[in-house]
Amino acid sequence: MPKVSSVVVPYPTYLRVYEPLAAFPEPERSHWARYARRPGRPSYQDELRRSLADLLPTPPVAVPVHESRDAFVLDVDGVVCVCPWRTRLRGWQALDELAEELPAVVLDAVLPPLVRRQAAQDYERWLARNPDARPWIRTATWQVPLNWFVLVSDEEREYVKGVGAAAAGAAPKAAGDAGAGDGFAAPGDFGDELPSLRYRTPMVQARRRVARALRALRDAVDEGPLIDGLVDVGRWLEEFHPRSLVELDYGGLVHVLPAGELEGDHSAADVAEGIEALRRGDGTAAAEAYGRLVERWRAVRDRRSAN
Repeated sequence: MPKVSSVVVPYPTYLRVYEPLAAFPEPERSHWARYARRPGRPSYQDELRRSLADLLPTPPVAVPVHESRDAFVLDVDGVVCVCPWRTRLRGWQALDELAEELPAVVLDAVLPPLVRRQAAQDYERWLARNPDARPWIRTATWQVPLNWFVLVSDEEREYVKGVGAAAAGAAPKAAGDAGAGDGFAAPGDFGDELPSLRYRTPMVQARRRVARALRALRDAVDEGPLIDGLVDVGRWLEEFHPRSLVELDYGGLVHVLPAGELEGDHSAADVAEGIEALRRGDGTAAAEAYGRLVERWRAVRDRRSAN
């Protein structure tokens, strides 16, 4: 994928699953094995820039014509694990959510109804041939959904402050050029100059945490968005190999939040504290933990509409 721009694109956050090569059927397995040895692999910023560039032509390209052959690659205890981008599939799925995110007049200006209808028809035909398709990546903007934090623990938090190169418009290094000792670069691995905040956990641990959290929530509260979201994420995780790795990445959001806010953000710890309080029957402590989360993420989302 050629680079479109060196501008850092903020806002999106990611939940990714890296599967071992053994989980992929041939010939895809061989493709990813060759891909993993290739230097200079593109980063998540390259994918974002390409998607934004596709909106510039007339008519705009709502969804890529061809599926991406790129992926993120990690070495997990000596096992090569791959997280395919599947940009086309994710683009189709994102179109379904746009109507809830944007006013109709704005949506029609960015993606005319004819373009959206054509994309929806293409997706319907493709889905009929690929009924079991699922993405390896989930994306959110201007937030990290609270149910994502259930999957990880504060001990797995990895924060790199960086030195402010993003504010100056510096281009991140392409993934694969970061010089990691194992030869496999992470999505946000731009070297030492840019900030990053992420969590990584084994799939078995993520599934265990989901199950424990659901038991505690269902015993303490009525059905609601938090439980529904956690059930949805849990079902998604069940689709993958048990030796996979789960990654929660603040992605581009780190480029719009001050370092002090990122340093003080221990949302996974707050979520774990709230769930444990519910398990003990301590509603006051649970409410305090939830209040900290709501206040923190409301302040982040408010930046979306700030001038």
